[in-house]
Amino acid sequence: MNSRFLTFLIVMMDWVFSIISWGTFYYFRKTVIEEEAFNVNESFYYGIAIIPIFWLLIYLLQGTYQDVRRLHRMKIINLTFVGTVIGSFFIFFLFLLDDEINGYQQYYTSLLLLFSIHFFATIFPRFILVSYIVGRIHRREVGFKTLVIGGSEKAVDIVKEINDLPKGTGHDFVGFININGVDKLLEGELEYLGHFDNIEQILREYKIEQVIIALESTEHDKIKRIIARLSGGDLRIKVLPDMYDILSGSVELSNIFGTILIDVNSKVMSMWQVTVKRTIDIVVSIVSLVLLIPVFIVLAIMVRISSPGPVFFLQDRIGKNGRVFKIIKFRTMFVGSEKNGPQLSSSNDPRITKLGLFMRKTRLDEFPQFFNVLKGDMSLVGPRPERQFYIDKIAAIEPQFLELTKVRPGITSWGQVKYGYAENVEQMLDRMKFDLLYLKNRTLSLDFKIMLYTVAIIFKGSGK
Repeated sequence: MNSRFLTFLIVMMDWVFSIISWGTFYYFRKTVIEEEAFNVNESFYYGIAIIPIFWLLIYLLQGTYQDVRRLHRMKIINLTFVGTVIGSFFIFFLFLLDDEINGYQQYYTSLLLLFSIHFFATIFPRFILVSYIVGRIHRREVGFKTLVIGGSEKAVDIVKEINDLPKGTGHDFVGFININGVDKLLEGELEYLGHFDNIEQILREYKIEQVIIALESTEHDKIKRIIARLSGGDLRIKVLPDMYDILSGSVELSNIFGTILIDVNSKVMSMWQVTVKRTIDIVVSIVSLVLLIPVFIVLAIMVRISSPGPVFFLQDRIGKNGRVFKIIKFRTMFVGSEKNGPQLSSSNDPRITKLGLFMRKTRLDEFPQFFNVLKGDMSLVGPRPERQFYIDKIAAIEPQFLELTKVRPGITSWGQVKYGYAENVEQMLDRMKFDLLYLKNRTLSLDFKIMLYTVAIIFKGSGK
């Protein structure tokens, strides 16, 4: 069951049936509502060309086309209903509101007709396709390559429970790995793939799509370290809940036949917010780079005069999913400041130039990072990117730090606003708490608040 083919298929179905629904709506609007003779004119052809693209954009922003294999019937009904409501209102106000009418009743009739025709024309082919996908999963003909971490009695119970269910839940067990060297009770059920120390290689070799951590959720420290190793990418991570998790509402049960599991890395931001966030990143970066050209020229001259050396400072940083990129900043230190190895700066750091101290307080040294945002290495708002040297140090103390590499790093962050630059590993750990809170609660509104506070810091020159 090829994911790309299924995505292509549902997109083509939506496109074809949106053409059919618009043509049907146009015919009934002319002949029934407006009581005119049906004729094909320019507005009809414009609608056929533009309206379907509009509908596809709505569904794309909804996240309908993201991992089509995991769609189920109730989800596709909900997505289709909400998308049709939103799209119908937009089309009505953009294309139909200026129509000549005999009374406001025609407006209501047109809107209801548009919604009804498009909804039913779209939901039936979608429902058939999703039913086909779900049916194959229930019959265990297809599934998602699943790895079990742990080989104790608990792991055996989970695998047997899932395999004994009357309908398949999409768990295509590839094998299991153990943690302490002796937990291999699953060998009678699944293939033993190795030790957890080789997890990255095993994930790549067997193309694992989801992982079940078969440990008691009360083993928080062990689970936390495992999740830290698995962070990044599109891997689905599931753990067992304890009674507190169930009572607190942390457990999301989407399949009545399924085993009770917690989806660790469920998406915080919806697809439309992710798309809007990236769009804002690109637009703001382009506008800022154009408007700030005079500022860039002045700062470049001042940096050049302040001390010998290049205007810009480039350094390897770790981005989303561990990808290395070159961060670009205005140079604020004397050349050769790290000849003895990586060092964090401090408030009274003699390596910082006088101009550099001012630029750090006002965050002017960060402005060239709009280029990084435009390239896709960074976002306007996100956890600050760190060097691998310090990531290793922090992760050894607090593995949760690796969670921050799941998203694009940002020019500014909640931690940067609340805490400022860190002078040592301890302060980096303190700042990490704010960035983890951002990671678990990120929304567009929170991004806007962080950006507003950052602008205030720039004008006040109160940065640390």
